[in-house]
Amino acid sequence: MLVCNFLCKFVVRKLFSMTRKIYFVLLILSFSMATFAQVNELQTLERSYKSADYDVVRAYLDSLSLAKERIMLNINADKKTDAATDFQRARLFLPLTYHQDIIHNAFNLKDNDAYANHLLDNYLHRPSLVKTTDRELRGKQAASVDVETPIQQEFEIVDKVAPTPVESDFSPIQVMVRKPKFWTYKGDYSLQFLQNYFSDNWYKGGESSYSALAATVFEANYNNKQKVKWDNRLELKFGLQSTKSDSLHSFKTTDDLIRLTSKFGLQASKKWYYSVQFVGYTQFTHSHRSNDPKLYSDILAPLNLNLSLGMDYTIDWLNHKLKGNAHFAPLAYNIKYTRLLDLSERLGIDKGKHIKHDYGSEMTIDFKWQLMDALTWKSRLYAYTTYKRMEVEWENTFKFQFNKYIGAQIFIYPRFDDGVTRDNSHGYWQLKEFASIGFQYSF
Repeated sequence: MLVCNFLCKFVVRKLFSMTRKIYFVLLILSFSMATFAQVNELQTLERSYKSADYDVVRAYLDSLSLAKERIMLNINADKKTDAATDFQRARLFLPLTYHQDIIHNAFNLKDNDAYANHLLDNYLHRPSLVKTTDRELRGKQAASVDVETPIQQEFEIVDKVAPTPVESDFSPIQVMVRKPKFWTYKGDYSLQFLQNYFSDNWYKGGESSYSALAATVFEANYNNKQKVKWDNRLELKFGLQSTKSDSLHSFKTTDDLIRLTSKFGLQASKKWYYSVQFVGYTQFTHSHRSNDPKLYSDILAPLNLNLSLGMDYTIDWLNHKLKGNAHFAPLAYNIKYTRLLDLSERLGIDKGKHIKHDYGSEMTIDFKWQLMDALTWKSRLYAYTTYKRMEVEWENTFKFQFNKYIGAQIFIYPRFDDGVTRDNSHGYWQLKEFASIGFQYSF
């Protein structure tokens, strides 16, 4: 009996415990179902609102599409719309406005068009979007002015727009091409005077004299900046002097020269050229000594012509202050001519002959040295030898330039020639020197 009672109590307790668990589980299930139903109801309500919004948006888009189609049809047909239609279309693009005529027509059961139905739908479902009323708009409306001729704008509908050109990264550069100048010209002119006066009772004695000297040097040089060079120089000098002690001659020449130098060269290196040089010189008129009727020289008496073949070196030293060239010719041909036979022996030509030919070597060095801004030294050293006789001339001209047109010159000219008669005092050496001041101009 005790066992039976214990088993009954145990069974009853177990059943009661299981009943409470089942009840708790059922309670949780019922709460979950209620919550799910509530969520489902909320989702359904949200979908309804979304469906309403979607319907509003779709209706608005349909209205815009319909308005676009009508506008395009009117444009293509070139039709003019009335003011009422334009006002209805304008309502779609203005901020949402409450219009009384829309509500009035709806209560009068009139057939509204798509514009009115769209606005009415917005009033009913989205009243919060309404910004103003038609009465307020009329109060802000400005006075209209009738235009007799409507303003029309001409336009053209195109399918495609031309692509924008791509800008280049490189900007254009203007290049000026000048024709090269192969010829250059230079000139040097001077006209100078010298005057001395002594009275007859001057305590130291002396003799009055007057002298003048005109000189011109003209150069025309060709250089193609590649291989060919051709230099040409013409020198003209003529000087006169008058003294009271010379009773035979009113004037005597102090300087008389006509000289042409032409040199053609082909470039061998940067400063060396293979060159051919021609030198020819004579004088303008006859030459005499004071109180001496004897004629010492005259035009074409003599005439010297020299043709040489060798090398030419370009001088450019002392920061371009010393410029010139040197010509070295191991082979040279010389002609000396006189038109007066009486001067043949004195000029180194065989007696009774007008011409003398000989061969030898020749050297010419010309340079110009800018010693100072106002002082220039020009020098020419010429030497010719046949290994039987030698002729050397060294001309030196120092120029003092006071301004553009006024200057002074000192000319020193030593000369050696053993092909003429030897002088008892100076041998084969000769010397010429003078100083002058006056006009001189260079370009």
